[in-house]
Amino acid sequence: MVAGPPAGAEARHYGIEVAGLRVGTMTATRQAPVGADVTYSLVSDVKVNFLLYHLKIYYQVTNRFHNGQLLLSTVETHTNQGDFASRTEWKGDHYDIVADQYKHHYKATETQPIRYAVTNMFFGEPPLSQTRAFAEYFGDYFALNRGKSGSWQALRDGREDEYQYVNGQLVTIIKKNPLKNFIIRLLPE
Repeated sequence: MVAGPPAGAEARHYGIEVAGLRVGTMTATRQAPVGADVTYSLVSDVKVNFLLYHLKIYYQVTNRFHNGQLLLSTVETHTNQGDFASRTEWKGDHYDIVADQYKHHYKATETQPIRYAVTNMFFGEPPLSQTRAFAEYFGDYFALNRGKSGSWQALRDGREDEYQYVNGQLVTIIKKNPLKNFIIRLLPE
């Protein structure tokens, strides 16, 4: 018998590969709802050492939804280039958004409620009507385009990620990169 996630939580575990080598892990967690509140988290830990190329990235996303609306999103990032953070917070009639990441600085106000974020994509294929997902790290949106059955492209400012689903479950993410793609695969339980 396979052990499930901790009581009250649903978890998905992924391996991260570059050039066929495992370089890290990613874990997505959805806490059991508490009334109208649901919390999602995403933790990624990557360490790459190829000859002169060294990369360390650890990030944690925490999203708190109330009645299906994002109330607070925080992203903490620790890399060999420094420490960074993003924060999106609902202030009653708007969001204050500040993303201070490596080579990406963004500050905005958003008045439309955010109801779908990248963390949601880990727990089921997007509805066909879903045209965008809030990208917590960037404080901005990915445009979502459905490809062939079970395949979605997330596009933002020249970046493209591909999300692949089988029977509604996210099994692979391809983070397209000019040097080498990062492949994120669901690990067997």
